Amino acid sequence: MTIQVPVVEQIMSANDQLAAANRARLDGAGVFALNMMASPGAGKTSLITRTVEALQGELRIGAVDGDIATTIDADRIAALGVPTVQINTGGACHLDAAMLQNALAQLSLKELDLLIIENVGNLVCPATFRLGEHRNVLIASVPEGDDKPYKYPVMYRGVDALVLNKIDVLQAFDFDIDYFRQGVEPLNPGLAFFPLSCKTGEGLDAWLEWLRREIIERRRNEAKQHVSGNSG
Repeated sequence: MTIQVPVVEQIMSANDQLAAANRARLDGAGVFALNMMASPGAGKTSLITRTVEALQGELRIGAVDGDIATTIDADRIAALGVPTVQINTGGACHLDAAMLQNALAQLSLKELDLLIIENVGNLVCPATFRLGEHRNVLIASVPEGDDKPYKYPVMYRGVDALVLNKIDVLQAFDFDIDYFRQGVEPLNPGLAFFPLSCKTGEGLDAWLEWLRREIIERRRNEAKQHVSGNSG
């Protein structure tokens, strides 16, 4: 009897293997990687530039920018003095591990502490494809509406932190934060949540402190593993 493996399963398995290789490469270089996901216009690039501006004196930061076309976002990030690699997907609605693997080859990873990956603007596909990242961050925004966790549950289920951007226009859009959180909690209980405004700077400190803690914790775990490996 012939057993046929669905093509989708083969694609996902191959992607996961490459993602594991990317993760090993990042770990070997001591780089912490963030995968930033959002719908178009939610403020991915704005949050990235704000983050770079705040942490550039503390951390050596690099970026990978994924977009269907143009280098507009990558140019904004690179203008801050950050080594940046542009990935134009040519129509694909997400980055995958193979794309990131090619991008990593263009960066001097040993010279970085933090790699910020800006995924293609989409609330469906990016949640499925692992890249080798350490943390997944979803950026929602007030103008999108407070019903998005109910409409796109897969995206909200698979992230480590949730940023709600553009809280400076909450009243103008009649956004109900309680309703929004009620949609998120069953999908991802206790999810780290950061309401903020990239425009005014309100709430950014909490986001930055979370990121600092995540990087520090990652370094501690790596140090423990190193000591354990040497003692063995």
